[in-house]
Amino acid sequence: MKGEMKECLKELRLPTVLSCYEQQAEEARREHLSYEQYLGYLMEREREARRGKRVERLLRESRLPLEKNLESFDRSRLPAKMDAQLSVLLDGSFLDRTENVLAFGNPGSGKSHLLCALGQELVYMGRRVYFRPCELLIQDLLKAKRDLELSRVLKRLRKYEALIIDDIGYVQQSREEMEVLFSLLSDRYERASVLLTSNLAFSDWEKIFKDPMTTAAAIDRIVHHSIILELNLPSYRLEEAKRRRKG
Repeated sequence: MKGEMKECLKELRLPTVLSCYEQQAEEARREHLSYEQYLGYLMEREREARRGKRVERLLRESRLPLEKNLESFDRSRLPAKMDAQLSVLLDGSFLDRTENVLAFGNPGSGKSHLLCALGQELVYMGRRVYFRPCELLIQDLLKAKRDLELSRVLKRLRKYEALIIDDIGYVQQSREEMEVLFSLLSDRYERASVLLTSNLAFSDWEKIFKDPMTTAAAIDRIVHHSIILELNLPSYRLEEAKRRRKG
């Protein structure tokens, strides 16, 4: 009977149940659990194990810097209104509405950390997230365009419910490079969410897209259905350096 049970569980691909069903059966007998309670416990163990493996896979796939998590983010630095906004974002429902999240602020204000922490929490909910610094993302898209594979790459990126683009406009790019970025933003418009950080206010985005019409079109697609976070905070890194010197 045990042999048949093990073969059956292997065929059904229930490895967690296979590893624990005998031990749990003993405990169920001692505690006088019903068949339904015993079966329910086994199924819950299997579900939790699968959920954990899925989260591990999604975290690897996301390319998120795991050290930038919610635990290590100092929420006490945020104004009360923005902290409340973050709490709302953490339920993940903005992805269902394909809303964008735009984080603006000075260097060192915590923009990247905030969005990376949000991204990790979304992954823990089972959502698909992809993180890429803007400069590297543009190079990926430019290579795809040269290889005549831009459409395929854009389609592949659509599978991610949240695309985090870090430091847009931090490095000035050529017109060709900005064209592929605009193609990406247009492709995701009302299809999937974009989360981005930038040191540049919208009034300076012509430096990014090189052309007033393209700039206006890009901003229009980004701002429509968006949540804007303005982190007008002093540099966290500078504050840390000052504390270390005092210490």
